[in-house]
Amino acid sequence: MLSNLSGKKVLIRVDFNVPLDKDYNVTDNTRLVKALPTIKAVLDQGASVILMSHLGRPLKKLNEDGSINVDKFTLAHIIPALSKLLDRKVIIAKDTVGQDAFDKALALQAGEVLLLENTRFNNEESKGDIDFAAKLAKLGDVYINDAFGTAHRAHASTTTVAQFFEAEEKSFGFLIENEIKFADKLLNSPRRPFVAILGGAKVSDKIKLIEKLIDKANYILIGGGMSYTFTKALGGKIGDSLVEDEQLDLALELLAKAKEQNVEIVLPTDTIVADKFAPDAETQICKSDSVPDGWMGLDIGPETIEKFSDVILSAQSILWNGPVGVFEFEAFDKGTFAIAKTVAEATSKGAFSLIGGGDSVAAINKSGLGDKVSFISTGGGAMLEYLEGKTLPGIKAISG
Repeated sequence: MLSNLSGKKVLIRVDFNVPLDKDYNVTDNTRLVKALPTIKAVLDQGASVILMSHLGRPLKKLNEDGSINVDKFTLAHIIPALSKLLDRKVIIAKDTVGQDAFDKALALQAGEVLLLENTRFNNEESKGDIDFAAKLAKLGDVYINDAFGTAHRAHASTTTVAQFFEAEEKSFGFLIENEIKFADKLLNSPRRPFVAILGGAKVSDKIKLIEKLIDKANYILIGGGMSYTFTKALGGKIGDSLVEDEQLDLALELLAKAKEQNVEIVLPTDTIVADKFAPDAETQICKSDSVPDGWMGLDIGPETIEKFSDVILSAQSILWNGPVGVFEFEAFDKGTFAIAKTVAEATSKGAFSLIGGGDSVAAINKSGLGDKVSFISTGGGAMLEYLEGKTLPGIKAISG
């Protein structure tokens, strides 16, 4: 990260897209906490801080008259939680690049923190508009991007703005540095065995990641809705379970490619099935390839939990992306929480574990084991794309 910042105004892109309750209180401050090391390091150097972030998608949820719902999407909701965490007053601008933002940025003194209004109140943000980015750049002397969760977006505040700063005037914050460091560690120099756990609904969402991991991992454990596409491709009977029939041939190709590379793809052998997609559904356990008609698989079964756990406990490197069941329903959360517990146990025995992807992050946090794994990524889509090997615009804008 940048040094010699004394007396400078530091423009920092953070990711404060946090969940709020009906009274607009922050219900999960993880992203605020993750931004603190960079903000505090800048302040400790005697600089002032100008923060910019988005919150939600305000331009896609307009009022009936077509106006922006400022009451719902204003970053003013973040001020109480952020001020408490920083233990200092945080000033908020009424706009992003308007007169109020410029006046408050100009008056900012060393040690003070200014939060600009929601960048997505402006159409130009998502378009990566160069004029809008130029106005943002005029607010600060240097630029730091610490918003990994939006690094895959070529937006004005994440990407375009960087071109207005010389190489020595822009850098990543600690959060992005760690995200890149730990993802690269898994992809380029993992200690082995390297075990990847993949869940979620669709094979189509994870094709590139699976292909990448076949070249990198020793074991790939597949659970969640996507597993039934593989099971059906192998001739199994999956009842009404989620399936992508158009991906059956691809599933067989991936299995064949893994076998050629001596990578073991491990599929569920038993499953918790339900007679409807609901928390109060009737349930039973059956073999994953013998799901009765009218029933759907919503979680891995006890035999699979034991099988997956044995593999995870043998690992020295672990990537977990996506839950293995519908953990939002208590009846179908046992598999996902068992995975969380086993990953934490493997970590305690010396394995390196990275949790990436929104739902698996939510699962590890809900399990209460978030502090028992090596690293939790703040970027769902961004981490997925980075692991797939894509170049992220927000990263390229600074690293070249």
